[in-house]
Amino acid sequence: MGRGRVQMKRIENPVHRQVTFCKRRAGLLKKAKELSVLCDAEIGVVIFSAHGKLYELATKGTMQELIERYGKYTGGPPADEPMVEPMQDAKKEIEMLKQEIEILQKGPRYMFGGGCEYMSLNELLVLEKHLEIWINHIRSTKMDIMFQEIQMLRNKEGIMTAANKCLHETIEENISYTDFTTMTTNMMHPLTIANNIF
Repeated sequence: MGRGRVQMKRIENPVHRQVTFCKRRAGLLKKAKELSVLCDAEIGVVIFSAHGKLYELATKGTMQELIERYGKYTGGPPADEPMVEPMQDAKKEIEMLKQEIEILQKGPRYMFGGGCEYMSLNELLVLEKHLEIWINHIRSTKMDIMFQEIQMLRNKEGIMTAANKCLHETIEENISYTDFTTMTTNMMHPLTIANNIF
């Protein structure tokens, strides 16, 4: 029986999302290697995880060589030439980050009524996006903590089960070692006394 069709949408559960990312990343890199071997193709794959971790594959040579070759093919500037654009990109990024910080500082004042702040629709959308990211981080951290607590409780359960078993064995040994013998007396009923008393 085949698996059902997977819906192409973001996986909400962070644990399932990470597992899916790891499996599919490994599958993608494996397919790229197979394509390179079967068809003698030069392949470069670059993957950034949600946490910003880099995964790359260059089937022939290095990734830098592949990027330089790609730049020559598309007419981009060679990697050795100094570029003026990154400075402008950095300035744009700085401005964008300043605006984002301003919105994030405005947000709590707006939410808790600390001032007469007015927020535009765009600012509210940015704030909403950040709140969703924070909620996901909080939920992920909460899941990790709960998982660790469950593991600790399972470990304690294992220790207590082992201690309980050991105590049961000790009790059974003590019961089996206690040997009762019969002493003869002048009485009508014989007196039974444990051996270890005398």
